[in-house]
Amino acid sequence: MKSPLDQARREPVWHINNRILLLLAALTLFLLGFPLLDPSSFYLHLMIMVFMYAVMSQAWNVIAGLSGQISLGHGMFFGIGAYASSVLYVQYGVTPWIGILVGMAVCSVIAVLIGIPMLRLSGHYFAIATLLIGIGCQVVFQRWEFVGAASGLWIPLTDESSWPALQFHDSKTPYYYVFLGFFLVTYLLVWRLVRSKIGFRLRAVRDDPQAAQSLGINVAQYKIIAYAISAMIMAPMGSLFAQYILIVDPDRMFNLEISILVLLMAVLGGIGNIWGPLLGVAILIPVSEFSRIYLGGTGGAVDQMFYGLILMLICVFRPAGLVSLFPKHVLERKRQS
Repeated sequence: MKSPLDQARREPVWHINNRILLLLAALTLFLLGFPLLDPSSFYLHLMIMVFMYAVMSQAWNVIAGLSGQISLGHGMFFGIGAYASSVLYVQYGVTPWIGILVGMAVCSVIAVLIGIPMLRLSGHYFAIATLLIGIGCQVVFQRWEFVGAASGLWIPLTDESSWPALQFHDSKTPYYYVFLGFFLVTYLLVWRLVRSKIGFRLRAVRDDPQAAQSLGINVAQYKIIAYAISAMIMAPMGSLFAQYILIVDPDRMFNLEISILVLLMAVLGGIGNIWGPLLGVAILIPVSEFSRIYLGGTGGAVDQMFYGLILMLICVFRPAGLVSLFPKHVLERKRQS
């Protein structure tokens, strides 16, 4: 009988064949050259939102798809990252680039501290715990005067566009490339993580924690590692979004909708697969943005109704997500020896 670790090592892992590799290269070149096509500000904003939510959904996919823990409060790391860089910039004049690194460090430490007791839970108990912690974090920031309490912080405008301050007043194109860079780096690093020794052990923990423990794998430790990595991926998006809209407040940055959206996108595309979150984001974000533009306000709740409908259809007909629609000869599978 094969052990969970051997099973994880031999588990079919998505392998990119030559055609798909060429397709990804062509897509990357297109994304790099997209601003040269002189798109409108709306389409640049749409792509920025796609990049941002693709990274955040991938962050959620690390904790859910690799270690098997469903988090309902993952948006709190988005908010903490936003406040970390914004407070440093507003209060002390520290460049947001350093603030991004500080936010990643702070989120990883918080993930470890709350993960030590919380990751001993499993299933719906862990999900409920993350939901309550996320709500509690929002309440704390609503009453914390140092960070502006309920009013939040307004990031001061620079006189002109500035890369050190991450402010660009004339065009969204620089923001586009910043978010694109983080998107590409994140997916490359997660692709490597899935194929690393840590990735194999995380999947063994996900598939059979008790058997993995009997083989000497510290289940709690690897769950904490996944949680910390996931938090570190989430934090920069909060920092960049804060510089993009130039205001941070608890209601916006710790909104429960953020946690739910990244979950829905990953589930729609396919949990546990690196391409799943990207597929989900590529569908849901355009629906949300176009409904907001053409229907006004929040889209008349059309996007939420569409989310619910598509999620029901996926649960009934494609429980593995949209990624399961691809035939095996398109995304070949390769056994790891």
